[in-house]
Amino acid sequence: MKKFLNKTIWISLIFFYFFQIEKLQAIVPYYYSPTIKKLQKQSLNIGKNAYQLLYFGQYEDSLNLAKLAVKINAKNEKLWLILAEAQIANKKYKKALNSLNKAEQINPNISEIYFAKSNVYLKISERTQAKSALEKGIKIEPNNHKAIFQLGNIFLMEKNYLGAIKLFDKSIKIKPDFWQAINNQGLAFFERNNINLSIKLFESAISIEENAEPLLGLASCIKTNNTQLAIKLAKKALAKNPKYVNYDYRKQQLWGEKLQASTEILLQNELLKNDVIMAKSKIG
Repeated sequence: MKKFLNKTIWISLIFFYFFQIEKLQAIVPYYYSPTIKKLQKQSLNIGKNAYQLLYFGQYEDSLNLAKLAVKINAKNEKLWLILAEAQIANKKYKKALNSLNKAEQINPNISEIYFAKSNVYLKISERTQAKSALEKGIKIEPNNHKAIFQLGNIFLMEKNYLGAIKLFDKSIKIKPDFWQAINNQGLAFFERNNINLSIKLFESAISIEENAEPLLGLASCIKTNNTQLAIKLAKKALAKNPKYVNYDYRKQQLWGEKLQASTEILLQNELLKNDVIMAKSKIG
C-alpha cells in the first residue's frame, strides 16, 4: 500500500510538473532575444540597404533606414557615415556634421570622415573648415588623388592659383590620366596669363576625355589666333553640355574672371548664334 501510494504520488508530481509547464507557456509567450552580435550584424545589413537606397536616389527612405541602423548600433562609425551621407542627400547639413562628429569620436583615423566633412562645409560655404577637414583626411590617406584635387579646387576658389597648380600637379602624378586636374590646371594658368600653357593643358585633357569643359576652354584660348577651330570646338562643347553657355554654371565649375570674359566674347560670335540659342533653350 505504501509502495503503491509512493508510486501514485510520484506519478501525480510528474503530471503536475508537465501540466504547470504547459500552463505557463500558455500564459507567458516565448520571446526571441537576439545576442549583441546578431543585433550588430542586423544593423550592418540595414545600413547596407540604406546605402543602396541612397545610390538609387531614394533619399528619404535611405535616411529612415540609416537612422534605424544607428539606433540599433550606435558604436559603429560606418553606420554614422552612411547616416551622414543620407542626411547630406536630404540637405540636412548640420545634422550630417553631427553624425560625422560621432563617427570621428568612435574612430578618428578614417579619412572618409574628413572628406565627407569637407563636402558638407563647402555646401554651407564654410571654405576654411572645408580646407582644414580635407588636409586632415589627406594626412591619413596621402595618395587620394581626388581629395588632393578637391583641395586644389579650394585654392582655385581663393584665387591662390600657384597653390592650386601645385596640388593639381600632385594629383596628376598619382593618376596621370586624371583629366579633371589637367583641365583645372588650364583654368589656373589662364588666370595667370599663361595662355600657351593653358592651351597645352586643355589639349592634353581633351586627348584623355573629349569633355565639354576643356573643349570650350581651348576654344576661348585660341579664339583670336584660330577663329575657325575655336568656333568648331565651341559648337562641339555646347552640343555635349549646353550648360556651359551659362556664365553662372561656368563659375560653379571654377572658371576665373579672365577666362569667363574671353568665353563671353567667343559666344557672341555670329557663327555661334544658333548654337547659343539652342543651348539656352535646352537648359530652360
